[in-house]
Amino acid sequence: MYDLKEPGGKILQLEGGTAGEALKQLGLRKGAIAARLNGRLVDLFHPLDEGGEIEAVSADSEEGIDILRHSAAHLMAQAVEELYPGTKYGVGPSIRDGFYYDMEIPGGITEEDLPRIEKEMRRLAKRSIPVERREMSKEEAIDYFRNEKDDQYKVEIISELEEDHVSLYFQGGYADLCRGPHVPDTSWVKHFRLLSLAGAYWRGDENNVMLTRVYGTAFPNGEELDAYLHRLEEAKKRDHRRLGKELDLFSLQPEGPGFPFFHPKGMVIMNCLTDFWRKEHVKRGYCEIHTPMILNRDLWIRSGHWDHY
Repeated sequence: MYDLKEPGGKILQLEGGTAGEALKQLGLRKGAIAARLNGRLVDLFHPLDEGGEIEAVSADSEEGIDILRHSAAHLMAQAVEELYPGTKYGVGPSIRDGFYYDMEIPGGITEEDLPRIEKEMRRLAKRSIPVERREMSKEEAIDYFRNEKDDQYKVEIISELEEDHVSLYFQGGYADLCRGPHVPDTSWVKHFRLLSLAGAYWRGDENNVMLTRVYGTAFPNGEELDAYLHRLEEAKKRDHRRLGKELDLFSLQPEGPGFPFFHPKGMVIMNCLTDFWRKEHVKRGYCEIHTPMILNRDLWIRSGHWDHY
């Protein structure tokens, strides 16, 4: 029998059960996406084996949204695995305003494939596939990803961990190395959108293979998602690359990627901004210098620019 105390002081005596069941009996289950048990975040399906303090983590809190987006990354990875068997996975964290996953996808994908992946995500979400957490030794996890999944990226990550035991999350045929917590089942991820693709070297090392990074976002409700997508569209209208071309402000040439060629209209704006910048710096006691535009390539190799330009 365990005593669980909620923030308001109410005490519940419980024998077994899960964190979610405890929150329900305490009247805290509504709107919760996870729980905090003795200071640590746990899944709603976390089996209770200790007493202490428990509180709900709401889906619209900062921590709750982070959990939702991390679960959305898993749902996307599961959808990709269904559509592109043999996909191997790097890392897939939640980030500010969304999530991403780095993947080695057989045959590759383009942005035209994102709606198809979204459709598969919605199909999987409607199935309410249960999410299960399993703890195992490092050796068991390495064996699983090496022999069951043939995923060298996960094997590499696990091999470098200091912990003797790790946790894996399973949903259907998909499994991922993760500390969690996550949503109880896939139906919790309803309001999402895949946004873009990018290339990402494994471990950020240009000597490694380049993986496909898929960016997306997710929100607790459709209104917040729609508002975010609207902000993205408004930002696109104000993109300097678009405006530079439409307003005849500047152009970019193959001989100088990253170095704009300013046209007469663009120079008017440039001079106004430079004059303002100069006055403000002089007012604050700064001195002005001028550095060369052309330097030895060793500098650009050291800065990381050389391979991109």
